[in-house]
Amino acid sequence: MRLTALFPLLCTLVAFILTLLCIFAGSKGGYIEQADIFTLNTSMLGRTTLDTTESSSSLLDSIGNSIKGEVNDLIGDVAKALNIHDFYSAHLLNYCEGYFTPGPVANKTVDPDKNVTQCSNRTALFHFDPTAAIQKELKPGISLADLEWPSTIQDAVHAVEIASKVMFVLYCVGVAATGLALLGAFVGMFSDGRAAPLANNALASLALLALGIASAIVTVIMSKVVHEVNKHGDDIGISATKGTTFLGMTWAATVLMAIAAVAWIYEFVAYRRRQTSYIFEGKKGRY
Repeated sequence: MRLTALFPLLCTLVAFILTLLCIFAGSKGGYIEQADIFTLNTSMLGRTTLDTTESSSSLLDSIGNSIKGEVNDLIGDVAKALNIHDFYSAHLLNYCEGYFTPGPVANKTVDPDKNVTQCSNRTALFHFDPTAAIQKELKPGISLADLEWPSTIQDAVHAVEIASKVMFVLYCVGVAATGLALLGAFVGMFSDGRAAPLANNALASLALLALGIASAIVTVIMSKVVHEVNKHGDDIGISATKGTTFLGMTWAATVLMAIAAVAWIYEFVAYRRRQTSYIFEGKKGRY
């Protein structure tokens, strides 16, 4: 029994759990909602447009007038007046939406918390399209064009669509390889010889490659989408934040698989040394 093989086994186990959490985060309402890829804050969407006197939508004008009449209640009422949610969070398999509680703006005593009201169905090769999601919920007679929705945001989202689908495939490969590496690690603990360390190193390396590329892709997607939203969306009251929890989990899983791969190389080298030592001692005992 290789007791030293317990270390790569534990690394692989934790990496397997983290990868599963990355994949299934947000798959049900409120399930690890904090592990989103990015969150779009639309609680103040249209605040600038509602303050203008020229609008192509009479319904939008009426909403603006009603909100202006109650200036003290403006914050937190814009999204609901437009019939949309305060936030939309993108996950690997779907997106979730909801409202901030107690309100969208932090005060001296409390920060807003996400209250998820519903999530879309889980879909393989999912790609979040915020424009379609928000337009679907807007009150009849109002369009995103009325709210001066920047086309650059939609361009940024479409630009990462293929990358999002490739990322999903890589996470599937990564979790499968990590699962096999976990089974191999159990076998490796109770088997002798060079085959187990070599096979487990190959599986750990495959998982490392898949998770490493997937983590790099999701990092780029986060940065690009969040940058474009915050750069072009401030004028109409939308913003975006990166999913730092998701980033932490995916890169932690990647690092753990790297450690596991190195640990199996150590197991292989240690076995060779033991065999060499046994041969040397055997020859020595003959003389």
